[in-house]
Amino acid sequence: MRGFHQFLAWRPISWFMARILHHVDALVLRLSSGKLTIAQISGLPIIELTTIGAKTGKQRTLPLTGLPDGDKYALIASNFGQDHHPGWYYNLKANSECTVKKDGRTGTYIAREADEGENQYYYDMAISYYVGYAAYKQRAGNRKIPVMILEPKR
Repeated sequence: MRGFHQFLAWRPISWFMARILHHVDALVLRLSSGKLTIAQISGLPIIELTTIGAKTGKQRTLPLTGLPDGDKYALIASNFGQDHHPGWYYNLKANSECTVKKDGRTGTYIAREADEGENQYYYDMAISYYVGYAAYKQRAGNRKIPVMILEPKR
């Protein structure tokens, strides 16, 4: 799996994935009634995140790598190392309440941005799952890659 992860982290593949993966995954997710995504072949822990669009106010659902930490999930806003944050990051900043679906279970979560210590902890965890995150961090240059922590709504 490590060789496959290195292939996915390769700059041309990352560039391509950043532009098409969410579209393809959304289609596959719909066609499989929420049971399958292309991202699952990576072997990463995938969650289905539903947010409210920051600009549109519409629901947006997409599969993302959700790093489990007890009853929380951490989301790395690497955006494949591009020079801007992913759209879901802005959605969560504007509307912190979201829905997470994992293994057929759905829950409501509240998102917050990790503080500096948490950011490093979760980024290190992310690299242990997928070496590509190290390449994304390097590619992002001066852009600080934020980590969003999703905690169950109480």
